[in-house]
Amino acid sequence: MNIIIVGCGQVGQNLAEHLINDGNNVTVIDRVYENVKTLTDRVDAMGIVGNGASHVTLAEADIENADLLIAVTNSDELNLLCCTIAKKASNCKVIARVRSHVYNNESAFLKNELGLAMVINPEYVAAEEIARVLRCPSAISIETFGKGKVELLKYRLPEDSAILGMSVKDVMMKYKSDILFATIERGDKAYIAKGDFIFGARDVVSIISSPEGAQDFFKKIGSKTQSVKSAMIVGSGEITHYLCSILKKSKMNIKVIEKDYDKCDEISTTFPHVTVVQGDTTNQEIMAEEGIGRVGAFLALSDSDEENMILSLHAKEKTKGKIVTKVTRMDYDSVIDKLDLDTVIYPKTIVSDRIIRYVRSAENTRGSNMETLYNVIKGEVEASEFIIRQVSPIVNVPISKLKFKKNVLVAAILRDGEVIIPRGYDTIEVGDAVIIVSKVTGLQDVTDILE
Repeated sequence: MNIIIVGCGQVGQNLAEHLINDGNNVTVIDRVYENVKTLTDRVDAMGIVGNGASHVTLAEADIENADLLIAVTNSDELNLLCCTIAKKASNCKVIARVRSHVYNNESAFLKNELGLAMVINPEYVAAEEIARVLRCPSAISIETFGKGKVELLKYRLPEDSAILGMSVKDVMMKYKSDILFATIERGDKAYIAKGDFIFGARDVVSIISSPEGAQDFFKKIGSKTQSVKSAMIVGSGEITHYLCSILKKSKMNIKVIEKDYDKCDEISTTFPHVTVVQGDTTNQEIMAEEGIGRVGAFLALSDSDEENMILSLHAKEKTKGKIVTKVTRMDYDSVIDKLDLDTVIYPKTIVSDRIIRYVRSAENTRGSNMETLYNVIKGEVEASEFIIRQVSPIVNVPISKLKFKKNVLVAAILRDGEVIIPRGYDTIEVGDAVIIVSKVTGLQDVTDILE
């Protein structure tokens, strides 16, 4: 595909790199020369310095022959304007990143009236992910497939885990839960789970299951299964707005701590059920007075990555509750992983994953459509959901008879609303949703997993 990306920030850079690796032709536009040069020096993209909302600039980027324009600047309004101009100048598809809660309730209207292929709101999706891990605090992260019927959960094995020293096969036989182990991360290495793999302390394990199956498994191995009842949130940005709205019906006791008086006033006016405290969150005495040691969850969602990480490390010493840390920067994730911060949310990664999924699905003209895509382990393992549209070499053949590429796992099948954790005798049928976990990245069709 011929793709134009407007905005060379972290999201634009990440998108360009992945889309080029997938074989697309990419042109990037940014007003700042250094941003364009930095990106084009690193990847094989054409760069243009200019205003992405200008018809002249878009013409220089060959908008008439573009298949897709993606607007991911820091301005919602500029992103929408870029898409509007692009639609007028070409028949290409357009995607806009829109972050403000002011526009969130209008996303369907904007999509329909402006002809957008997608409106992506990273903060809202991040808030949804936080709400999921508060429901199941044992998990580091929870991603959903099949409209929430299938989940991919990551969790870190504690030093006293009941499954330490056991193999994947032994755990499955002993606990008889309807789950499937997908990946294990140990230090800097990542593995697709095989029957003889032995679990060790601090391993990060991902499982595929229905929500009920996961709850059953965690209960059997003695991990936390009850949802969080109280939460302390630091910062009142967009994610906090969305999260307070999502949790409104949960009856969770929520306390927001914010330095800025006007932001405090906005939160308390919009969400009367939330307790709002104006104060300096870096002051340990204030945090202690507000009960950091007693909360079920501590959420560091301020605008400062450094402050969020420091506060989360402090919270780990003060509470046994769930800890969630928002990190905006995408380039230090390997360092952050070593801090053992429990759940870390990267809103900008969410944008990239959603858009890449859309591009791969749009490119596919074979027998299945990609519905969902997640980076299970960045750059190494992906989890993809495909809808089987027609008969192909993978259909109506027992899974044990199929010849898969190395490090490929058929993790779950969703058929007529029922979740099937597949065994060797199971088959994939037309109409199924199939979840694939694979070290073979860049899949575009489900048949790409075959040798």
